[in-house]
Amino acid sequence: MSRTPDAKNERMGKAPAAGPAAIGDLTRVRHQRIGEILIQMGRINESQLNDALAIKKKRGGAIGAVVVDLGYCEEADVSAALAIQAGMRRVNLDELDIPADVVEKVDAITARSYSVVPIEFVGGKLTVAMADPNNFRALDELHMLLDYEIEGALADPQAVVRALDKYYAEAQSVEAVISELGDGAQWINESDAETIDLEDLRAMSESQPVKKLLNLVLLQAIRDKASDIHFEPFEDEFKMRYRIDGVLYEMVPPPRHIALAVVSRIKVMSNLDIAERRLPQDGRIELTVGGKQVDLRVSVLPTMFGESVVMRVLDRTQVELDITKLGLREDEQVVLDELIHLPNGIVIVTGPTGCGKTTTLYSALSAINSIDTKIITTEDPVEYDIDGLIQVQINPDIELTFGRCLRHILRQDPDVILVGEIRDIETAEIAIHASLTGHLVFSTLHTNDAPTAITRLLDLGLEPYMVTATLEAVIAQRLVRRVCTNCRAEFEPTEEALWQLDLTLEEVRGRTFYFGKGCDQCNNTGYRGRRGIFEIMRLDDALKDLILKQSSTNVVRDEAKKRGMRTLRDSGLMAIYDGITTIEEVVKATIAEQ
Repeated sequence: MSRTPDAKNERMGKAPAAGPAAIGDLTRVRHQRIGEILIQMGRINESQLNDALAIKKKRGGAIGAVVVDLGYCEEADVSAALAIQAGMRRVNLDELDIPADVVEKVDAITARSYSVVPIEFVGGKLTVAMADPNNFRALDELHMLLDYEIEGALADPQAVVRALDKYYAEAQSVEAVISELGDGAQWINESDAETIDLEDLRAMSESQPVKKLLNLVLLQAIRDKASDIHFEPFEDEFKMRYRIDGVLYEMVPPPRHIALAVVSRIKVMSNLDIAERRLPQDGRIELTVGGKQVDLRVSVLPTMFGESVVMRVLDRTQVELDITKLGLREDEQVVLDELIHLPNGIVIVTGPTGCGKTTTLYSALSAINSIDTKIITTEDPVEYDIDGLIQVQINPDIELTFGRCLRHILRQDPDVILVGEIRDIETAEIAIHASLTGHLVFSTLHTNDAPTAITRLLDLGLEPYMVTATLEAVIAQRLVRRVCTNCRAEFEPTEEALWQLDLTLEEVRGRTFYFGKGCDQCNNTGYRGRRGIFEIMRLDDALKDLILKQSSTNVVRDEAKKRGMRTLRDSGLMAIYDGITTIEEVVKATIAEQ
């Protein structure tokens, strides 16, 4: 049976604990230790604190968690003490009547994403109620998103949920925000941008409708698991598009006259120069949305009609760096496991941009990332910060190239090296030298299939004997969209569809094909998520002999297939037969056998 703090205090001869109203008067104890604050709040006594400190010394952990585990006080008491320690006041949201103009300072998606409720706006400072007094990052990000000075106040978690439902019952849509942008009279056109005052440009970027629109677009893109967000100026329109599962979808376009303001706002958020409109710029925005850390890589490119902006969304929680979840079949998984545990050699992953090469390599490194293995990577850019890996950012502007990095990496006593891409003969030769001196090297190339990677290496200038002495395997891959499991349905493919895969109705008799009808869970696309299809060519003596003879790519490919290599098209067919993807996706991602 649970005991209330007041009942426990009465048994100990103490006065009842201070109520919530009194907690707000304890700001004088700010910066004191949590235990001391809890004593001054009347939630625990000195004897109880000493008991908790003794246990904390033995087993570790936070003192607040210890006193709660001992039953001396409630979690709400510790939260209140943390708020006081941080200088926050405590508010009762159920008793507040928040003015509409204050509620409008934070749009619905931002408020719900960060679980905050705006309660007061005075002198340019916005006070928001929140349930977690330790979420200082949310306050910093709200300051960046909204351009107000932000102050936090502590509220009961359930009260925050009730307030969000009360004040943000109807989430504002992009269309509604666009309607607030007006007819363009107050906005500066691209044609006037050369003569605009810098302060006017900054003020325009900080206008409430622009901030609200951009926040809505960013948070909706993250919620919909978009990989890229495009802002594209044309002569008579300004487009916004998302890329989801490799496919671009257009959003409701904002008016053309808002383009300069939106681009300027993005520049402010990513710490770029808003006055520079003639040169490309690159920046970065870091957000924590719904407890998930998200990096936005910003690229600004001058065009004929203004600046085009593309934001790459790097959401770590959406990229599972688990080698067992890449889409490999059981036999392919066995081969990859053997490759990543080799003591030395080179393993190359190949394919076009956006085919998942980086995810495959990171997953491989994560599988062997242990205290007894030193892993160093050279990347351009470093997309994900992986604990335990030494990661180096390539910077050609200061001549920090892959080749130059590799020379110095070999002096750092690594076991495994990742070279972001083999681009030239210098990088290729150093990678081979690293392999010959006892290192396992991973890298990437841009070729259509695994056998073509051999031709590419030879074209760079490598000698055939160097390739055969070090190269262990080439893995080609593509990404295909998964059929949505919520709206998946069977169908009979037409002869024309089968012809695209060089199949006949007789060959697929008895097979079941699926497609997605479209539903709310997949945004009516019929697809949800992507998976890889793979072509793994492991070099054996027969293939090495062909390479030494400089045989053609077709000869190498035919021999590899005889020795068990499953082509990308074959992997795609198996994914179709398993009900994972569709004929259209495999045809789009692979080429027919020659």
